[in-house]
Amino acid sequence: MAAQAYFRQAEEDVFVGNDPARGPWSAEHCHAGPVTGLAARAAERAVGPEKMLTRLTLDVLKPLPLAGLRVLAEVTRNTRTLATTRIEVHALDGTLCMSASSMHLVRKDLGDVPTAEVAAPDWAEAERDTSFLIGGLHDKPAFGQFVEMAYPRGGSRDPGPKTIWMKTPQLLEGEMQSPIQSICALADCGNGISWNEPPVRFGFMNTDLTLQIHREPESEWMASDSVSHWHGTGVGMSQSILHDTKGPVGVALQTLVLHPITS
Repeated sequence: MAAQAYFRQAEEDVFVGNDPARGPWSAEHCHAGPVTGLAARAAERAVGPEKMLTRLTLDVLKPLPLAGLRVLAEVTRNTRTLATTRIEVHALDGTLCMSASSMHLVRKDLGDVPTAEVAAPDWAEAERDTSFLIGGLHDKPAFGQFVEMAYPRGGSRDPGPKTIWMKTPQLLEGEMQSPIQSICALADCGNGISWNEPPVRFGFMNTDLTLQIHREPESEWMASDSVSHWHGTGVGMSQSILHDTKGPVGVALQTLVLHPITS
């Protein structure tokens, strides 16, 4: 299925979801990953390109209507070194659906500096195959059908920790997304990548997302190395190391709420 952009812009701050933005749990609501991209876009536009977005923390308060979202960002601090913003995502009736904050650091040219050498998935060894993020509680086209996927050679696709490569649609029709915006949809997929059993007995939605970036991605294909921790209390967590084809770029953390699925 050809990939549309996640959203079209209806007004200055209003965005309407296309099929790729639809989440798996409700036909009328968005997957939080594409909306995270809208929050990142608003924060980046508020601060400007001289500072890099390094942290985005979001709380998902209400379902995010596919029919329309208003996204607003306000700069709360701006110095020579850093800037912070507050972002709010509202339904068109005014309901606050998501709140967020961001940190931005000034860009510098320090030349070559030492950094940690860590093992990373090898894009050259990846094998393209069908997406496994296609399950849901409705039959309408949704998020997982519009992403391309590749898998480490010999890598597991069973329940539990795993690594996947993903190429996602553009954020907005007619607009090139920034490197940070391009990784947001993947960042919110840790729970869907590393589920510990198929979503038959339990759902495992995330209530928040913290995305920490130390290097802007440089490739269309990006990988998430993810693990989920589930507990009988109904509380869980997903943690992911995010990579582009050159190596690690950041981490993503999600708090999960486990809930019984009733037929």
